[in-house]
Amino acid sequence: MIKYGVVGTGYFGAELARALTTNEGAEITVVYDPENAIAIGEELGARVASSLDELVSSADVDCIIVATPNNLHKEPVIKAAQNGKHVFCEKPIALSYQDCREMVDTCKKCGVTFMAGHIMNFFNGVHHAKELINDGVIGDILYCHTARNGWEEEQETISWKKIREKSGGHLYHHIHELDCVQFLMGGMPETVTMTGGNVAHKGENFGDEDDMIFVNMEFSGKRFALLEWGSAYRWGEHYVLIQGTKGAIKIDMFNCRGTLKVNGEETYFLVHETQEEDDDRTRIYHSTEMDGAIAYGKPGKRTPMWLSSIIAKEMQYLHGIMEGKTVSEEFIKLLTGEAALEAIATADACTLSINEDRKVKLSEIVK
Repeated sequence: MIKYGVVGTGYFGAELARALTTNEGAEITVVYDPENAIAIGEELGARVASSLDELVSSADVDCIIVATPNNLHKEPVIKAAQNGKHVFCEKPIALSYQDCREMVDTCKKCGVTFMAGHIMNFFNGVHHAKELINDGVIGDILYCHTARNGWEEEQETISWKKIREKSGGHLYHHIHELDCVQFLMGGMPETVTMTGGNVAHKGENFGDEDDMIFVNMEFSGKRFALLEWGSAYRWGEHYVLIQGTKGAIKIDMFNCRGTLKVNGEETYFLVHETQEEDDDRTRIYHSTEMDGAIAYGKPGKRTPMWLSSIIAKEMQYLHGIMEGKTVSEEFIKLLTGEAALEAIATADACTLSINEDRKVKLSEIVK
């Protein structure tokens, strides 16, 4: 039996915990959250810790799930590692390269697994695209273009996700596409340039994050990527487009479908596990459930079908690693924190770029 503790049992942390309990040999034993722990503890039959220190030092915990707001990841990850606990931490694992480096190094020093919650790695469509690239179906990658945007109206209450100090804003909180591009490209870019700003959501009722940002990445070998995020787009889109010398691949999350285009002919594949899940995501994007391409889940709300399926897949993988299964080659960096560290390094370079209005080399961050 692998015993798990959970730090942060709000919307997403609770769903991670529920997904873990569907695995044979997995048990949620202790939870900690000053606001939300009691309800999820009763639901899953877990003890409610009175402090973080009590949870990380508990003898009946083997692995700790960290799903707090982004700015509160560092302390539980480091304390978990220092107490010999393996760690799964939601993305972004930190809001600065320095903090991220300290977290990764501490886990390595303590000999524990440190898995980052970059859930896009578990999309069927991303796996399939990587296989097509590895098999040379679209030739050499020349360019990636991602978009994750929409229009956001004023919210009744301001989510912590909209406060830059807590979430890091769109760039850090929605770091999935950045990580995905680096996964497809085989690593970090050499230089980045970021432009943008808050162009349509000024005022205390909107938080303080930029609502329109553009990132230009330059990779070795004259390969490029353009990534965009924000809530100031009346024409919403969400996709990853990969251009190669022989063809192209589009992973479309808005009108959910994967497309391979070679020699003018298109073939299609699933983005998620089933057509029903792809259709569910398309329905949500075209309904009133989404604002600015972001679902504002609150404690007690359940994730949609497609996301529940991916969470289950991710937690099944984590539990398998805890039981001693071999780490697949594509996930080695995900299981050491290195992939997350590389994503944060690029995000920090982007932040430096927009703050100083210049192109930034990754070597300035990763010294």
